[in-house]
Amino acid sequence: MARIASAGFKVQTGKAFESNTLFDTVDGRLRALGQILRLREFGGESVLTFKGKSLPGKHKVREELETVVGTSSQMLLLLNRLGFQATFRYEKYRAVYARAEEPGLLTVDETPIGPFLELEGSADWIDRAAMELGYSPEAYITESYGQLWQKHCAQHGMPLTDFVFVTENGANG
Repeated sequence: MARIASAGFKVQTGKAFESNTLFDTVDGRLRALGQILRLREFGGESVLTFKGKSLPGKHKVREELETVVGTSSQMLLLLNRLGFQATFRYEKYRAVYARAEEPGLLTVDETPIGPFLELEGSADWIDRAAMELGYSPEAYITESYGQLWQKHCAQHGMPLTDFVFVTENGANG
């Protein structure tokens, strides 16, 4: 966190719990096309997001369309009525940082497999901010949390489950 502060980033949104649910059709049409439909709950808001297929390269680039929805429970019913079903859940604690007069954002996500730093903005801004924070392009990770979790489970001989925090009684969140 000291490195983030010394690079001039200030807290925009303090650390808060975030819950995400991915949806797809019964036949997995979105996944087959490399697309994502996500319902996110964070900071008292529910946001529905469509993400297009990722383009190859050192930065993760994809179409992203988002809209705030009334309530996640109503949106869940609507998605189910349209033929979508929940396919994967993931959780994290997220803090958002920004620098004055700059278009990019830095987020710190605490996940069940450790912390991740994300830079979101133009490719030039990402490269410049990463360098200021001490990261080279070789350190960039463009895989999704789902892909990272899949690898983690395979490497540790674990069954593939939702990517959620384990509660005190040992159950997944």
